[in-house]
Amino acid sequence: MSKYEESAKPSEPFLLSILHQLQDLRRSILAFLLSLPTSLFALFLLLLLLAYNGFSVFYIHLPFPAKPPPVPANFSPENTAGESMKNGFSSSSKVTSLVMYAMKEEDPPVILKTHLPLLRKTHPSITPITESSVSKQRGVRKYKRKLKSVPSKARSTSFPAMIAEFFAGNSTISCKFRFFMTWISSKSFGDRELLAMESLFKSHPNACLVIVSSSMNSKTGSQFLKPLLDKGFRVMAIDPDFDYVFKNTYAEAWFDRLSKGNVNPGVVSLGQNLSNLLRLSLLYKFGGIYVDTDVIVLKSFSKLRNVIGAQTINLDTGNWSRLNNAVLIFDKNHPLLYKFIQEFALTFDGNKWGHNGPYLVSRVVSRLSGRPGFNFTVLPPSAFYPVDWSRIRSLFRGPRDKIHSKWLLKKLRHIQSQSFAVHLWNRQSKMLKVEKGSIINQIMLDCCIFCNASISRV
Repeated sequence: MSKYEESAKPSEPFLLSILHQLQDLRRSILAFLLSLPTSLFALFLLLLLLAYNGFSVFYIHLPFPAKPPPVPANFSPENTAGESMKNGFSSSSKVTSLVMYAMKEEDPPVILKTHLPLLRKTHPSITPITESSVSKQRGVRKYKRKLKSVPSKARSTSFPAMIAEFFAGNSTISCKFRFFMTWISSKSFGDRELLAMESLFKSHPNACLVIVSSSMNSKTGSQFLKPLLDKGFRVMAIDPDFDYVFKNTYAEAWFDRLSKGNVNPGVVSLGQNLSNLLRLSLLYKFGGIYVDTDVIVLKSFSKLRNVIGAQTINLDTGNWSRLNNAVLIFDKNHPLLYKFIQEFALTFDGNKWGHNGPYLVSRVVSRLSGRPGFNFTVLPPSAFYPVDWSRIRSLFRGPRDKIHSKWLLKKLRHIQSQSFAVHLWNRQSKMLKVEKGSIINQIMLDCCIFCNASISRV
C-alpha cells in the first residue's frame, strides 16, 4: 500500500468512536421518551403526525405537463354560437380563469349543466370545477331519480305509422271517432278503467281507442283488453314516443331539459304532469277526443267539436270560474292546443297540484277570451262535470229514506238528460264503495258491456 492510500484511509478507532456516540445518543433519546408520562408521550406522537400531515396537505403536485400549460376550453361565441343557440343557451361570456383544474382519468369529470350541449360529444380530460357545479350535480341526481317512474321513450320510428294505420281501419270497420287515453304508470288498468272503456264503446261502438301507455302495451295489458277485442271493438295500446309527439312544439325543448335533469319535477307525480302534456300533444298531432280513465261516457260526442268543459261557475255572474282537462275534443293543429302546450313548457311547476292541468287551461282560455282566431266552445259543468269533486261521494250513496230516494232519482234524471259524461274524480272516489240504488250504480247498469263483472267489482 502506498503512503497516499494509507493517509486517505480513516483510522478504525475514529469510526468506532463515532459509532459509540450514536448508540449512546439513541439510548438517551429512548430513555427520555420512556421516562415521560403516557399523556406526554402520546402528545409527542400526535405532534409528529400533525407535522407529517401538514406537509402532505400543503405540498400539492399537479400532474400537468410543463409544456404547454393547461388551457381552458374556448367557449367564445364565434366557435359555439350556432350550437349553443340551437340548444337555448347563451355563449356571450367567456369562462373565467379563476378556477381550479383537476385531472382524474378513472372518474368522469364534473360538467357544468350550462355547458352540457357544448361538451356532449367531446372527451375532455381537464374540466373546470366550481362550488356551484357540485351542488347543481347533486340536484341533477335527485331529480333524475324521479325520472325512473317515466317509461322509456319508444325507440321505434313507427309510432305515427301505427297510429295512422289503426285509425285508417279496414274494409269492414272504420274509425268514426278517434279517442285517446294516457296511462303513465307501472301498473295496468283496473276495473274502473275497464268500465270507462265499456261506457266509451257503449255510446260509440264505431270508435277507435288508442291507449298511450307502456304498462298497457304488455302481456298483462293485452289480456286485459282481450274481452273488448273479442267483442269486435277497436282498441290499441302503444308505448309513448315522446320525441315524435313533442317534436316541433314547446314541449320538445322542455322534455329535453327534463331528461337532462335541468327541470325540477317537483313533488306532484311526474306521471300525472306528463299525462297533462301528452294529451295536449296527441290531440295537436292527430286531432280527436281525449278522456281520462275515470270518465264514464253517457252519450255520443258526435255533435261536439273543439270544446272544453267548465268545472265550476260563478253563481253571481254565471261565467265559468275554472275549466278542466279531463275531456278535450279538438281538431288537429288547433291553435288553442298550441297555446296550452306553450303555457305548460314556459310555466311548469311540479310542486303545485293542478298548476299544469286544470289551472293551466283556465289561465290560457281566460287570457284568450274574445281574441279572434281561436274557434272553440266552453261547455257548462253539466256537460262533463255534473258533480264537483267535493260532492262526488253523494253519487256513490244509496237511498237513506224516501226523501233521499226522490233526490237521487231527480239528480239521476238531470245527469242523464244534460250530461255527456261523468267524471268520477278518482283521486277522491277510488276508495268509495258503490252502494245499491246509488246514482253511480244506475249509471253503471246503463253504460256497461260486461255488466255482471263490472258491477260486482267496481
